[in-house]
Amino acid sequence: MPLLAIGLNHTTAPVSIRERITFGPDIVVAALRSLTELPGVHEAVILSTCNRTELYCHASDDSIELTREWLAGFHGLAVEDIAPYLYAYEGRRVIDHLLSVASGLDSLVLGEPQILGQVKSAFQTASDAGRCGKMLTRLFQHAFSTAKRVRTDTAIGDSPVSVAFAAVSLARQIFSDLSQQTAMLIGAGETIELAARHLVQNGIGRIIVANRTIARAQELAEQFDAYAISLTEIPSHLADADIVIASTASPVPILGKGTVESALKRRRHQPIFMVDIAVPRDIEAEVADLEDVYLYTVDDLDEVIQGNLRSRQEAAEQAKEIIQFQVDDFIAWMRSLDAVGLIQDYRRQACEIRDEVLAKALRMVESGKPPEEALNFLAQALTNKLLHTPSTQLREAGSTGRHELLEAANALFQLGHGDTGKH
Repeated sequence: MPLLAIGLNHTTAPVSIRERITFGPDIVVAALRSLTELPGVHEAVILSTCNRTELYCHASDDSIELTREWLAGFHGLAVEDIAPYLYAYEGRRVIDHLLSVASGLDSLVLGEPQILGQVKSAFQTASDAGRCGKMLTRLFQHAFSTAKRVRTDTAIGDSPVSVAFAAVSLARQIFSDLSQQTAMLIGAGETIELAARHLVQNGIGRIIVANRTIARAQELAEQFDAYAISLTEIPSHLADADIVIASTASPVPILGKGTVESALKRRRHQPIFMVDIAVPRDIEAEVADLEDVYLYTVDDLDEVIQGNLRSRQEAAEQAKEIIQFQVDDFIAWMRSLDAVGLIQDYRRQACEIRDEVLAKALRMVESGKPPEEALNFLAQALTNKLLHTPSTQLREAGSTGRHELLEAANALFQLGHGDTGKH
């Protein structure tokens, strides 16, 4: 099957590797163009989130190694640098994997809903760039409908479990009363919005929203009675923050060690709890070396998350059954494509024979032959020409003992002929 998926995720690679293999919004279209220029790669979608980077391709069967080399080379790395962290799927496993990803079964947080929006966004970007054709369009649309069915038919999304929820849960463990605390949220995407919602539900005292686009920060701030600032204003307000949750698409850190040190001095070393959900990281790793700072990355949240997953395990098993059924359904569609060309060729051949015989019959009428004679010729000639090749092939199959072809013909033409010559 001409389907290929190559990638790495939170289970195969640490954040230090994942942040080196990301595709930001500013480079993904160029990357798609470059990827589909590889020999044998016809279509492509690039999915890049904080927890995974994956390439989905409609490609030739021998394109795996070439695509692995492209992924490494695009980021200035050697294949050996990332090979231990990569997985590669073909055929059925690609379909199974994408449907599982879209349904939230392959996420750090089992059943989390944000990934479906990210998969849709990745597909839309590839589609708008003209890098999706019939195969990947059908595959991704199938993944979206499957994910919707999983959400509808199982309880996979009933428990409020997400990376944002885990971050806020951890904050509650450190600060027993959030009503006395100020939270600074860096970014304004879905994860940050979800974190804000959880903080408000847990009675946070005050929220500051910092974003590169101040208008988007103000839009989010209005929803939660928060205060909006730009990223350049963070140093002036960081000392007010007891909790910092960062999740942007910035290719470089937003918060450096020096900025945090200055804020701690102004706070008289009251501790700051920080969660860096972004990949690449928004907060320099060296910040963790500072006293009075508790810095967690997405990988550190895993233990917190595990305690909230038990209620989703049974639903996940039900979801897997739905996915397997949907995988079979998609494979059946792919197999049907094999017959499309054959049917088109057969119909074209039949039409050519029809036109040839019809032209002769019309010439007979024009030359004065009775219409009955022309119609009789048309019927006889058309029947003989349409049946000649199949009859010859079946006769030869019978004489050479190719009983499987006789059985196939019996089923194809539905003749009800039970004895196909086996003895």
